[in-house]
Amino acid sequence: MTGQGFVRARRPEHKQQRREAILDAARDLAERSGVRNVSLGGVAAAVSLAKSNVVRYFGTREEIYLELAAEAWQEWRSTVSERLRTSAGPDDILAALTETLADRPLFCDLLSHMSTNLEHNVSVPAARAFKRVVLGVIAELGAQVARAHPDLTEPEGVELIGVATALAGTLYPVSNPSATLVELYAQDPDLAAACPPFLPTLRRCLAAFAAGVPTLRGSGSAVTWTAGPAAG
Repeated sequence: MTGQGFVRARRPEHKQQRREAILDAARDLAERSGVRNVSLGGVAAAVSLAKSNVVRYFGTREEIYLELAAEAWQEWRSTVSERLRTSAGPDDILAALTETLADRPLFCDLLSHMSTNLEHNVSVPAARAFKRVVLGVIAELGAQVARAHPDLTEPEGVELIGVATALAGTLYPVSNPSATLVELYAQDPDLAAACPPFLPTLRRCLAAFAAGVPTLRGSGSAVTWTAGPAAG
């Protein structure tokens, strides 16, 4: 965008370009300062638009980040899927899941805000589109995990993917503390010991889950992470 003032995008390709510019700006701001610190006004300023013009393309700030989260889920799926094709067993599967999450701090940041923030203040169509992407990724990767893992069924593979991303979203903010907590940990090393390192903690938790979930077969405690039949 230039500083020449707002010009309404009328052609479909121009509207798409403006949507992509808004998404790119929101992504860049989140990578620099964290999702929680980005406002709709900040995104609008980054693309030289008024907030009222940004909402022509995305109803709310949350809808912008929900779309970025959907893109991040799909990009993560592609990378994990490629690694799973060459996996040699359970250790490789856990490495594929945990290392690709650790390599994607923005994705983990988005995961940490997904249920508590990003799925609020959005339209039903936006929420529906997002949920179908997420559940589709979980189902696809879960099935691939089951084909590569000698001990997990497909529903258990699906559970492993769901748990991996849920844990990543929980661990990320704990493992990446605020400036106040960084200062606190520097002053009190005994408290710093309670700040878990992201990658080894995630891998240990998933290893425990993968080892334990087959022992629960027949207990009636399975968790559903995939969508049911679509409404007629």
